[in-house]
Amino acid sequence: MTVTIPANMADLLTREKRAFANLALTLSDGSPQVTPVWFDWDGECLIVNTARGRVKDNVLRRRPVVAVAISDPQDPYRYLQLKGEVVAEDETEARAVIDSLSQKYLDKLYPFYRGETRVTYRIKPTRLQSNG
Repeated sequence: MTVTIPANMADLLTREKRAFANLALTLSDGSPQVTPVWFDWDGECLIVNTARGRVKDNVLRRRPVVAVAISDPQDPYRYLQLKGEVVAEDETEARAVIDSLSQKYLDKLYPFYRGETRVTYRIKPTRLQSNG
């Protein structure tokens, strides 16, 4: 199932908007965890990046179903809520992806890299709600 991003909400997914995505995951004990993350949008999937061994990585590999809320930085009552599933996981270009995300949010290459193995996840939305 492909969801269509409403035209009046599409700007929330652009690099210029610099909105954060609040990524909701379910931990192994059944409890929820929500983490604000940098993201990109390729027109079909939300792209997030993390390091191997972190909570996001472990949970996304074990249970690849998520919810994401993206609020407009200028109007937090205007938001997109996506539910979806991981459709791809890749280490190959992950260092380039975190550098690209860092350019989006910090205007410079990723300054926190400490030699960890980066991994990129692509999340395909299956349901969408919006407000605003």
